[in-house]
Amino acid sequence: MKTKIILLAHGSSNTSWSDAFFDMTKPLREQFDQADLAFMELSEPSLQDVCAHAASEGYEQIQVLPLFFATGRHLKKDVPNMIKEIKNDLSLDIKLLPAIGELPEFRDALMAIVQSKL
Repeated sequence: MKTKIILLAHGSSNTSWSDAFFDMTKPLREQFDQADLAFMELSEPSLQDVCAHAASEGYEQIQVLPLFFATGRHLKKDVPNMIKEIKNDLSLDIKLLPAIGELPEFRDALMAIVQSKL
């Protein structure tokens, strides 16, 4: 099954904030064709737009990796509701992954960063 991973950031009306996410994820997106960046709100491209583009490219499954440090209201309510609507509109299999800050790999990377600064 052809799978796309979408890195989901919150979004901001401040374009320099959004640009930081494009810059941060650029090497990853260049190395992995199946990876893309989307924003929950206030920035483009939206999660809906990236999912629609993925469907048009033949992707059948999407994994959404939130670039959030923890699961709060957005990841408990807002994003699941968005995903439900997108699933209905596009007939895609979409899975919401845990917030990146809750993954052991992220915690290990954070530990390594702090250790390198001491």
